[in-house]
Amino acid sequence: MCIPLCLAFRYGPIVFLRLGSRPSLIVSSPSVAEECLTKNDIVFANRPQLIAGKYIGYNYTSLIWANYGDHWRNLRRISTLEILSSSCIQMLSGIRADEVRLLVLWLLEHENQTVNMKAMLFEITTNVMMRMIAGRRYYGGSMAEAEAEETVKFREIMADTIRLGDMSNIGDYLPMLRWLGVKGKEEGLRELQRKRDRFMQSLIEEHRTRIAKDKESSSSCCNGDDGEKKKKKKKKKKKTMIEVMLSLQEKEPDYYTDLIIRGLMLALLGAGTDTTATTIEWTLSLLLNNPHALKKAQMEIDNHLGDNHLIQESDLNQLPYLHCIIKESQRMHPVGPIIPHESSGECTVGGYRIPHGTMLLVNVWAIQNDPRVWEEPRKFTPERFEGMELEKHGFRLMPFGSGRRGCPGEGLAVRMVGLVLGSLIQCFDWESVGEGMVDMSEGTGLSLPKAQPLLVRCRHRPALVDLLSKA
Repeated sequence: MCIPLCLAFRYGPIVFLRLGSRPSLIVSSPSVAEECLTKNDIVFANRPQLIAGKYIGYNYTSLIWANYGDHWRNLRRISTLEILSSSCIQMLSGIRADEVRLLVLWLLEHENQTVNMKAMLFEITTNVMMRMIAGRRYYGGSMAEAEAEETVKFREIMADTIRLGDMSNIGDYLPMLRWLGVKGKEEGLRELQRKRDRFMQSLIEEHRTRIAKDKESSSSCCNGDDGEKKKKKKKKKKKTMIEVMLSLQEKEPDYYTDLIIRGLMLALLGAGTDTTATTIEWTLSLLLNNPHALKKAQMEIDNHLGDNHLIQESDLNQLPYLHCIIKESQRMHPVGPIIPHESSGECTVGGYRIPHGTMLLVNVWAIQNDPRVWEEPRKFTPERFEGMELEKHGFRLMPFGSGRRGCPGEGLAVRMVGLVLGSLIQCFDWESVGEGMVDMSEGTGLSLPKAQPLLVRCRHRPALVDLLSKA
């Protein structure tokens, strides 16, 4: 990612060029990014129509791919108020706590063994999202024979999504090549979406059938004690996101179609798994290369929690240094290094006229690693964030984007990253596999993964042996 920064140094914070047939604006400074995403926020609220959005974005109608307008505003409202509101996230906190507990227990059983943290973290974040979405987990644990086929299908879909999901396609920039045989990836995306669609629809139908049976059972039961017990049990049951969406469908069936529900499910799954796992992997890698910061974080958690209980989400607000570590990791290795937008009309940026249909690329990586913006930006220094709120950094730090297209799942991601990382720090001592420092080379892909997965060994911390035995 040093090439975009060199580009900014050589040509300035505003670079206009053509990527094939696409006019493109690359901005690499906080002030210009702010101008684009505040003053010109509505103008740049569209998404570029890339080939990936045609197939995995339901022909540019899903939350991630839809252009700004009434349809997108409705999707945004649903995701913000009905699915990812603070109350909804809190209601499902037990799922996150349970998955973290299972992770800790698994690591205890495999301590002193080599663990691929990239794979492990992806599995836990996927389990969390799918339990929130559909009440199912697809990694770890024993499987009944009836569930095995469904699990295999799901894992294949997730593997194909990662393989094809980087959204880079030369046909996006040189359309003529789409008709000259460069169709392999496009056909792969088309087939992937068919599989994803069928799988998610099967979950919707399963929920719909169960809801109908529950209603039938509820209406047929008497009003006596048994009926009251069933009603109380029903009230205590946490609703999955599919159940929430189906209840909205009953009220407005013409808008909350199965297609809308499938699109939101897939958007949440895509945006809330690999990005969260990658953030945690980068952060743990940085801590292994900076053991003084790891020890300082352990001391903070020990001083706050002692040996009374394992870390919970309610403890996170009392752990400022842990948050500093996460912010510094997000600054150095943002999982959204380039944020794409597209102009819906002509506008002015930095005194330059920007034509309609220009693809805007906000170079978050360059901004967050610019020595003119940050002191010693390639040095891991969590202390730089001590005593400062995220909002005070403005457009110098944008781990979740900004403006109208900012990530609606920020609240969920912050809790998930904090809880998983805090648990790993509290419960275990860590060492990397191999000699020397952890390789921090960046790989290719939409979420800027590590070039090499993090391989580690862990040992439980002696002071927590009694507490861990009760996990």
